[in-house]
Amino acid sequence: MLTMEKFEEAYNTVQKVVHQTKLVYSDFFSEQSGNKVYFKPENLQVTGAYKIRGAYYKISTLTEEERNRGLITASAGNHAQGVAFAAKAYGVKATIVMPTTTPLIKVNRTKSYGAEVILYGDVYDESCQYALEMAEDKGLTFIHPFDDLDVACGQGSIAMEIIKELPTVDYILVPIGGGGLATGVSTLAKMLNPHIKVIGVEPAGAACMKESLKNGKVTTLPMVDTIADGTAVKTPGSNIFPYIQENIDEIITVEDSELIVAFLDMLENHKMLVENSGLLTAAAVKHLPFKDKKVVSILSGGNMDVITFASVVQHGLIARSRIFTVSVLLPDKPGELMNVSSIIAELQGNIIKLEHNQFVNLNRNAAVELIITMEAFGPEHKEQIIHVLAEKGYRPMEKNPKSIY
Repeated sequence: MLTMEKFEEAYNTVQKVVHQTKLVYSDFFSEQSGNKVYFKPENLQVTGAYKIRGAYYKISTLTEEERNRGLITASAGNHAQGVAFAAKAYGVKATIVMPTTTPLIKVNRTKSYGAEVILYGDVYDESCQYALEMAEDKGLTFIHPFDDLDVACGQGSIAMEIIKELPTVDYILVPIGGGGLATGVSTLAKMLNPHIKVIGVEPAGAACMKESLKNGKVTTLPMVDTIADGTAVKTPGSNIFPYIQENIDEIITVEDSELIVAFLDMLENHKMLVENSGLLTAAAVKHLPFKDKKVVSILSGGNMDVITFASVVQHGLIARSRIFTVSVLLPDKPGELMNVSSIIAELQGNIIKLEHNQFVNLNRNAAVELIITMEAFGPEHKEQIIHVLAEKGYRPMEKNPKSIY
């Protein structure tokens, strides 16, 4: 059972290893939502995510014999680092099974804590099944990333810190993958103040908890499809599910496209790097159906590899019309390219790539295609450039810039 005594014990235990992630007030997100929005920046936590809390507390509850057998877990990255860190602190061996799609930074950091990493499966659920089989075959102690009440208790220490710092909080937004974080935070929050509302946030392409709550039972999704790899879970936890049913007031789903925009908003306004799963609650503030409330958004992690970072930035710039591509038809004769370039330069557009297609028309003297990828200041500037090009006789057709390189 999750009791206040267990939560207090977990809180005191994890204080030995966690950073004090003080709340950050956001003028930008507050203005967007009409509420007073604070961030709980667990992206700045030890190992770069909140998972150290549950892993460390769980391992503290094990007997010496259970720890010395060796630990094993499955994780998309953040729980892996939490278990690896805690295992090193206790001087025991840890084996981590991670999906083959796990970002390299999470794999390398897990190894850096001394754990053995095995890459298996395309999604967490496949990795977990393999880890459970290994645990049984080799007699290892399995540390579940979310479907464990001790782990959830450790994660609940976040709620204790939030309410100590902001006793008048009205809403807490918590990301949901398998449900461990949401269980700990919502259960303890309700114990401390039953008036606090806790809203879970899931990626639309992996909303296993929302589907389970709708069906009244744990439900497995046929597939998951989301850039939020840390919450790409097909089946939520069965042990923690009753607590979710009782304590989560609502679930909001967020599209991947919203995470991309939220990434740039967070980077530009708060200078914080937050991974896609950690951005779920930041993206969700735009969906809140109320105003003038004190809202705490938990940023669950910040472990993002450079390749993913570059891809998200690129797509974010495209989504904001900071980068766009147009195709124009022009006669294949000297000076036409200079004319188009001059128009764009006068409007302060910045060309970053040109493609010249001479084979778009049988009669290339009549017209060739020029595909232009350029930078703009935003939607209004982009529309101004397109309008002026059309006025000058170049009638652009917008294209989707799949790559700017």
